[in-house]
Amino acid sequence: MSAPSVMACVAFGANLGDAVATVQQALLDVGGLPSTHLLRASSLYRSAPYEAQGPDFINAVALLQTQLSPLALLHALQAIELQSGRERPYKNAPRTLDLDVIFYGDVRLSTPELTLPHPRWHERAFVLLPLAEVWPERVSSAQLAAVKDQAIERLHGSA
Repeated sequence: MSAPSVMACVAFGANLGDAVATVQQALLDVGGLPSTHLLRASSLYRSAPYEAQGPDFINAVALLQTQLSPLALLHALQAIELQSGRERPYKNAPRTLDLDVIFYGDVRLSTPELTLPHPRWHERAFVLLPLAEVWPERVSSAQLAAVKDQAIERLHGSA
C-alpha cells in the first residue's frame, strides 16, 4: 500500500553562479523525485537579498504532489542542493541553491530539522509573489501589501 499523496509547496532561490540555470535545473530535479509530480511552477523572479548577503537572488515557487514524508522531502531537497554545490559556511551565506519546504499539506510540525509551515514565508516577497502566481488563494492582498517595499521583479520568459 502506498503512502497518501500530499500537495507540498517548495521555494527555490540561488544567488551564486548561473542562478537562472540552477533554479531551472532544480525545478526539473524536484519534479523528478520519487513519488513526486511537479504540478505548477511560478515564473522566475529577481530579488535583492533579504536577511542575507551577496548578489541578487533568482527565486521561484513550485507546487508538488508527493508521497514522500515531510522529512524525506526535505532530505531529497537537501541532496539536490548538495548536487548543485551548496555550501553552508555561515547563516544566510550566498548560495548556489536554497530549497525550502513552505507547506506540506496542512501539516504543522516543529522540530530542530523542519518547521511547517515555514515560519517566515509570509514575510518574504520572494516567496509571496511567486506563490500568488501558482496558488493565488493562499496569498492575501494584505500579505502582499506588507512586503511591497522589498525589491523584487518578475523575469520575462522564465521558468
